[in-house]
Amino acid sequence: MSVEDRLARLEAENAALRRGLTALEDERVIRHLHHNYGYFMDKWLFPEIVDLFAEDVILCFLNGIFRGRAGAQRMYGYAGEGIRGPRDGLLFEHLLMQDVIDVAPDGLTAKGRFHAIMFVSVHDSVKDQYPDWPSQFWEGGIHENEYRKVDGVWKISRFDYRISYQADYASGWASAPDKPLMVRPFEGKFPEFAGGPDELRPMPPQWPQATFPPFHYPHPVTGAPIMEEVNGQKRT
Repeated sequence: MSVEDRLARLEAENAALRRGLTALEDERVIRHLHHNYGYFMDKWLFPEIVDLFAEDVILCFLNGIFRGRAGAQRMYGYAGEGIRGPRDGLLFEHLLMQDVIDVAPDGLTAKGRFHAIMFVSVHDSVKDQYPDWPSQFWEGGIHENEYRKVDGVWKISRFDYRISYQADYASGWASAPDKPLMVRPFEGKFPEFAGGPDELRPMPPQWPQATFPPFHYPHPVTGAPIMEEVNGQKRT
């Protein structure tokens, strides 16, 4: 092998290593971004959450689809019911885990799947201030998000969170309702409904119905699409 060939080979290997390191760094930054979303949700820091999104973000939550930063502001204003920042007696702990992140070959977009578990409680000492809120419950859900690098900064370009279950702490999962305990489906679209989404969609099912969001990635070994099979019926 000539010197020129060896140099060309080294340059190719070096370029491949740089691409691999860049992809790993992108994964780390996206994980950091998403985990900070959870920390901000813990303390109801909604303006800080909105700053995580791209200008043209699409947010899918409950039976609504919100578009753009203005839509995000409405959605988190609705979710927080006008509250910003932590409050005595309110517990909202978000655990985000089992992340599977795939960065596109061009390094400009990515997709991520995260599992979310929440512990939510209203302390007895402040229950009179929040009479309609459940005292304590569990929540589990799945994020299937998309990300875009904007001027070198990763942001959330599509936020899609589906509640898998909400269950009262005392009675457990076996008696969990098939609808959210705390948040409620949107009654209408914006602007007719002040906190409403830009579009309405069917309410995604939750436990005890057997369902889960489709995987954005193929089977890691076979490369085949991962089918959503519910009650013996395959769905793409």
